[in-house]
Amino acid sequence: MKIYEIGTGYTSIPAQVAAATESVVEELTKAYISMNQPVEIIDISAENRKPNTLPITEVGVPSVFRKADVSLGIIHKVKRVVYSVALAFKLKKILKKENERCVLHFHNQYNMFFFTKLVSERLRKKAITAYTNHNGLWSLPWEEVRETMSRRYFQEICSMKNADIVFALNPLTKKNIEEQLEIPENKVFLISNGVNIEEYRLLSRDEKTELKKKYSLEGRQVILQVGSVNENKGQARVVEQLCSALKNNKNLVYAYAGGIVSQEYHNLLKQTAESLGISQQVIYLGTFSPGEEMTCLYNIADSTIFASEYEGFPLVCIESLSCGIPVILCSDLSVEIGNGILKADKNTIDEVITGTIINKSHNYEEICRKARSNAVENYSWKKIAENYLKAFKGEVNG
Repeated sequence: MKIYEIGTGYTSIPAQVAAATESVVEELTKAYISMNQPVEIIDISAENRKPNTLPITEVGVPSVFRKADVSLGIIHKVKRVVYSVALAFKLKKILKKENERCVLHFHNQYNMFFFTKLVSERLRKKAITAYTNHNGLWSLPWEEVRETMSRRYFQEICSMKNADIVFALNPLTKKNIEEQLEIPENKVFLISNGVNIEEYRLLSRDEKTELKKKYSLEGRQVILQVGSVNENKGQARVVEQLCSALKNNKNLVYAYAGGIVSQEYHNLLKQTAESLGISQQVIYLGTFSPGEEMTCLYNIADSTIFASEYEGFPLVCIESLSCGIPVILCSDLSVEIGNGILKADKNTIDEVITGTIINKSHNYEEICRKARSNAVENYSWKKIAENYLKAFKGEVNG
């Protein structure tokens, strides 16, 4: 049973920017290879693909659509359609040649929607079609998102209804898919995201010192937020929540990194810091590629912070844990990640930061050690890939 992992077309694999779904496709593929599981990535064509040894089949698109864009505007949407149409015809050719039933694993609504519309049902039956829902909006109460789903995510609804298997990254998403789309419970599987525990690791004290020098942060304590700069990720909210701690600790810095999805929101963030008188302690570090660059980024931090209003299963949290860096969680996630997570709200965040981060309480090192152990024991990509395989094989045997 061969597995085809379908790249979304957002950016080429391996990802040049910290794109979550592209990282998932890449790491799942690596895990399958280590398990001697036949696998191939189907991905957008790219002249400047990062060097790799992955089995990748390219889908050609005009050069104007090959560049990764973080603005998510009209060009982005057109690119998704162009790539998805070309992808459908590529998958059609693959299915015609396949003699045994394979798995087509989709991660994007555009990709699977156009596949179901442009490839005949007869050909589609030659494969198990699987769809992983990475959309955090599905974890919100249905009455809050019903209209948005029907208007903006009708393609995703169609994709999940047509899939043989659907994977949900948290219990509330699973519940909404089953109840609101009336998809049978035995077709919807709960799955976690994973982390490359060899790549995302704790660096030595000397390496950390050199990295802090690189970013002019030597001798400073750093709370780091990783993620696209937009309202959902909540960098401006974090600045407000950290205001007291930053004012009381001039050695403390809030650093954030990620693509600027909304320039308007980024301007609001900077204005917020300026109005609170803490702009000198709020630092934008730019964008970073997954893997070694991100590992170095996490290692400049004393803790990371996560404050998204909604999320499927946050890769940034388990990447941080894998680097031995605790996460201050200021969000109502419907998944329990485990050791290394420090839960906080507007009433307790000062206590968490002062007690654990600033004063380095007696158990800080233990928290860091347990964070790393949690990632290794529960979130390795090999473990996650095994769970995907169990679901795929269950469908075959059924």
